[in-house]
Amino acid sequence: MKKLIALLLVTFSATAVYAADDCAARAAEKKLAGAAKNSFMKKCTADAAPAENSACAATAKEKKLAGAAKNSFMKKCTADAAAK
Repeated sequence: MKKLIALLLVTFSATAVYAADDCAARAAEKKLAGAAKNSFMKKCTADAAPAENSACAATAKEKKLAGAAKNSFMKKCTADAAAK
């Protein structure tokens, strides 16, 4: 169980880094700069977030969390993943 959670977190971290690198590469390809680049990066990383949240959602489902406990777990899980 702990190994599965650790694997999910590692996968989540790798996905977040890949998404940021992918967004930066696409912004460079479009030759964006300044406010346009910032706006594009914000939207691009936000669009990648649902895929990242699926790891946290899977863990919450595995733990059979619901209601406030699930919301609290999801908030902490996504914050921890974003910090990595």
